[in-house]
Amino acid sequence: MKNTYRGDFKVGNKYFIFSVLCSICLVFFIHSANLSAEPQGHEHTVKSYTGKPESEGARIVSGFKFKPLNFVPPKVDRIVLGNGMILYLLEDHDLPIFNITARIKTGVIYEPAEKAGLASLTGYVMRSGGTLSMPADKLNEELEYMATSVETSIDRESGSASLSTLKKDIDKGLKIFADVLMNPVFAEDKIRIRKDEVIESIRRENDSPSQIVHREFRKIIYDSKHPYSRRLNGTPETIEKITRDDIIAFHKKYFRPNSMILGISGDFNKDDITKKINAVFAGWRKEDIQFPEVPKVERRYERSVNYIYKDINQANVIMGHVGIDRKSPDYFPVMIMNFILGGGSFTARIPGRIRSDEGLAYSAYSAFQTSRDIGMFFVSCQTKLGSTNRAISIALEELDKIRKMPVDNEELAQAKETFINQFIFKFTTSASIVAQKVDIEYEELPLNYLETYLDNVQAVTQEDVQRVAKEYLHPDEIEILVVGNKEKFDKQLDNFGKVSVVELE
Repeated sequence: MKNTYRGDFKVGNKYFIFSVLCSICLVFFIHSANLSAEPQGHEHTVKSYTGKPESEGARIVSGFKFKPLNFVPPKVDRIVLGNGMILYLLEDHDLPIFNITARIKTGVIYEPAEKAGLASLTGYVMRSGGTLSMPADKLNEELEYMATSVETSIDRESGSASLSTLKKDIDKGLKIFADVLMNPVFAEDKIRIRKDEVIESIRRENDSPSQIVHREFRKIIYDSKHPYSRRLNGTPETIEKITRDDIIAFHKKYFRPNSMILGISGDFNKDDITKKINAVFAGWRKEDIQFPEVPKVERRYERSVNYIYKDINQANVIMGHVGIDRKSPDYFPVMIMNFILGGGSFTARIPGRIRSDEGLAYSAYSAFQTSRDIGMFFVSCQTKLGSTNRAISIALEELDKIRKMPVDNEELAQAKETFINQFIFKFTTSASIVAQKVDIEYEELPLNYLETYLDNVQAVTQEDVQRVAKEYLHPDEIEILVVGNKEKFDKQLDNFGKVSVVELE
């Protein structure tokens, strides 16, 4: 990518990025050493995790002065083709490579419940099953010969496709990419192979406590009739009901040029590549798509304690409730609040107490998982069986504390500074830049989202953090799920409420 000046920051300057990384690593090393030197078992205080310099090295680093970040994201061209397809284009002539990332409006949320797994299966076999003009084996050979990658998939709320090739193979790569999107053959043998792979992976899920806890927690949070509650791949029973005709119909309905956004980056000329895109997708007409109505997520909070027996050495704990959607006006205050609470690595409150202070778990964190509709908030950790109750109690204490007490000025400043400093690393490659533009448009965020990002972070106040903590955190009405052997817990779970035993599938 050409070095482009935006304010005081030079996009594409590898030496600048390397120096910044080195500085970050130095600060992280000093801070981590400081944390590990703290006595174990003392009561957590906010002061311990505000980033105040405690060691000589930290004091030296904290004395460094930098100009305020003055950065404007690189300009990406946006074009709408006659067939309704949206293109984001960013030329980058540093290397002779070419990349496309695409989002398609489809997803698991639009498949019928009785054929759960249909969307995921469609997304996989689109690529693995070959096209009308090129059988799967021939397609794989062509791509391997060119050192080219074409991939497709369908997730919960979108479909994805990608192309990565060399400049000299752009024409052939584009032809194959378009062929896979428009003319997948969905070969019966490839469908069967993928069904068997998915069913086997489902069978093995119960071997993994982590997979169990996240799968079952989704069922607890969301109504059983809502697609958010379902496994992406379906169940063995629903998978076996899916026919080739179902897959063909699903693809035909949702894969249209007017439901697709392409992000194109690499060594090309904008006008030339626009003509090539028009040519390879010629004849693919836009159509109005009747999307099924997806039920709204009910915002409800209720206390429940759920237990799954598994004879393992560590308890897998997750607790939470519904959170926010991606377009929430409180998105930035919520993300800053969560960074302070449990999303900010070892400096955050929950991992600070559970991991650093008391040594109960290697990993403990909180997260807001956002979706088109209301997503989830959760706290997760793995702890030794003998400290299960203690770890849950600490997490609940921290949820209550951040609701009742304003965050420290330095905590807030550190959180905002981290968000601001991480922002520039969203622009290290042209491919990552256009991918963000594609995601922003797909998620129906303001098109100037990146340009206003820093202002939105800076605008978050202490009052905002406490306000959203009170509104979106409900420790007294939280759903708790624990996977482990209760006979070895430090205390029984019923001190958190009536325990419901969940039987595994």
